[in-house]
Amino acid sequence: MKKEILTPQKTDYDIETPYERDVRPRKLTDYIGQEKVKDGLKIFIEAAKHRGDNLDHILLYGPPGVGKTTLAYVIAHELNVSIKITSGPILEKIGDLAAILTNLEEREVLFIDEIHRLNRSVEEMLYPALEEYKLDILIGQGPGAKILRIDIPRFTLIGATTRAGLLTSPLRNRFGLTMRLDYYKDDEIVYILERSAKIMGLTINREASLEVAQRTRGTPRIANRILRRIRDYAQVKSHEIIDRACVLEAFELLDVDDKGFDSMDRKLLDTIIDKFSGGPVGIDSLAASLSEDKETLEDVYEPYLIQKGYIQRTTRGRMATPLAYEYLKKNSKQREDTLF
Repeated sequence: MKKEILTPQKTDYDIETPYERDVRPRKLTDYIGQEKVKDGLKIFIEAAKHRGDNLDHILLYGPPGVGKTTLAYVIAHELNVSIKITSGPILEKIGDLAAILTNLEEREVLFIDEIHRLNRSVEEMLYPALEEYKLDILIGQGPGAKILRIDIPRFTLIGATTRAGLLTSPLRNRFGLTMRLDYYKDDEIVYILERSAKIMGLTINREASLEVAQRTRGTPRIANRILRRIRDYAQVKSHEIIDRACVLEAFELLDVDDKGFDSMDRKLLDTIIDKFSGGPVGIDSLAASLSEDKETLEDVYEPYLIQKGYIQRTTRGRMATPLAYEYLKKNSKQREDTLF
């Protein structure tokens, strides 16, 4: 299925482009936004370095594309250690995790994305590793089987998830630090865009940056993705300076409106109003009508629409708000007649 320009999907780590690596900040001072998280990390990192010990395990959670992976890189850089990166779905067998843990160096950072999708047996193997820095390996089978406990280096696990509620309590409780990353403000996105544009060798004025920031869902990943598409447009159309007019032309091509909604957002709102009389409608029915995975709707599209007040989540299902009717220029009288 076609992915929209505003869909903050993850990219595979092994195919990360040089540009994407370049725009990632490496220091907390270069990391824009998330001020409360940064203030806490400065203290905890400095304390760990002063003791010469590893940093406590950290759980980062929040919407897709708000900088969880980038922050893991920053933490490792601030600790002056290397980082190993993997994701929950990749670690299917106990041996996969054992191979990673036994090859870690002292105080090294292990980053596990989508940690809520860890296999249960793999997750249970993590418990002694996180608490006692020991690895329990089963040798043999049947009555003669033995458990060999080996020491592993003191490391820092950074887990990232968009769905913290799906983590089991035993795993969640083993993280010493739990930090939420939220959507960014427009002025923060402007700074991110200007920094990325400088790295890419682009000239973009403040008015154009603000126009882009207002349409990026408060998500740095989307902002950088749109900036690359605007770069392409400006290059083909021979715009030496990216101004507001250039940005508006590019958004017209990308089918992103002044609210920051793309075709999928409009289709979702339209479906709730036209097919289900404004709701309430269950997520399964909505997903089937849109031919979209319900997790994608819940994690990617709904959070922004709910935050902006276009959709309400109720115990009976999703409902369109008056803002949605106004945005789509729909008459809400029909819905009122249906309800009453």
